[in-house]
Amino acid sequence: MNFDKRVLVTGGAGYIGSHACKALKKAGLFPVTFDNLVYGHRDAVKWGPLIEGDLTDLEEISAAVREVKPVAVMHFAAYAYVGESVKNPGKYYRNNVLGSLNLLEAMRDSGVDKLVFSSSCSTYGVPERVPISEGHTQNPVNPYGATKLMMERMMADFSNAHGLKFVALRYFNAAGSDPECEIGERHDPETHLIPLVLDAALGRRPFVTVFGEDYPTPDGTCIRDYIHVSDLAEAHLLALGYLDRAGERRAFNLGNGTGYSVKEVIRVAEQVSGRQVPVRVGARREGDPPQLVGDASLARKELGWNPRYGDLKMILSHAWEHRRKIAGIRN
Repeated sequence: MNFDKRVLVTGGAGYIGSHACKALKKAGLFPVTFDNLVYGHRDAVKWGPLIEGDLTDLEEISAAVREVKPVAVMHFAAYAYVGESVKNPGKYYRNNVLGSLNLLEAMRDSGVDKLVFSSSCSTYGVPERVPISEGHTQNPVNPYGATKLMMERMMADFSNAHGLKFVALRYFNAAGSDPECEIGERHDPETHLIPLVLDAALGRRPFVTVFGEDYPTPDGTCIRDYIHVSDLAEAHLLALGYLDRAGERRAFNLGNGTGYSVKEVIRVAEQVSGRQVPVRVGARREGDPPQLVGDASLARKELGWNPRYGDLKMILSHAWEHRRKIAGIRN
């Protein structure tokens, strides 16, 4: 482990951030997590130290950057519940935008000039065409997506003014668990389809709700692009290498380029688990586009990113093993 190559990981106790920390350590870097543990988990911080702090406190994040002296920062820390962002936008602008601004100023003041940012396909809003490329108009339809877009704008402005080098990774639906089943998806409340489906299979919830089956898709349910969380973590590592190599500010989509409907996810989950998934059909959710599929050809070309776990069955198999583990079920 090279202790001289410290990387500060905001939100490193969370789902994607913890997987990124694992990838960093495996690559010979030294991840230091900065997290307030509101949604993160202390026991997910396994590959480096934890600094408890809040990004909305400028002095706390400034002190952390001064102490760690990182060669780069990976920024995952954000509130990420779309529905909540609509009902309580102030919470999201305060945490996601103000917190990110504090991070940028702390980096500027300490001379840290490399940042990999966890952005989102939600910055595109309702797609005009699929698959979605990086050149697609960014027009978010909820406050969560707007905060991610604002961060991209702030990074560009800090790049112009202060020489910040950054990569914004706009990813689609993160899913799965690391193959070794050391960490995985644990949200409270849980809103993501795959863990909800698997919990229904396990009997941890009575059913999973399918929100609408009258969309203009082959089976009437929404189609999404699912990307394995370990592949996402690998992309963040490659983005660091890109900044060392090229130093340009860029945005990349991360997705498999293949969409799966809600009913397809349920069907594959039943195959993987060997259990039936109880289903109820509900009304459409406002703002749910029929199809979200990403074009990640630029990341493949420029970053050399080649997802290892693109198959939906493999994604669900890894997620299933972790879900059984946290439920205490062996068979």
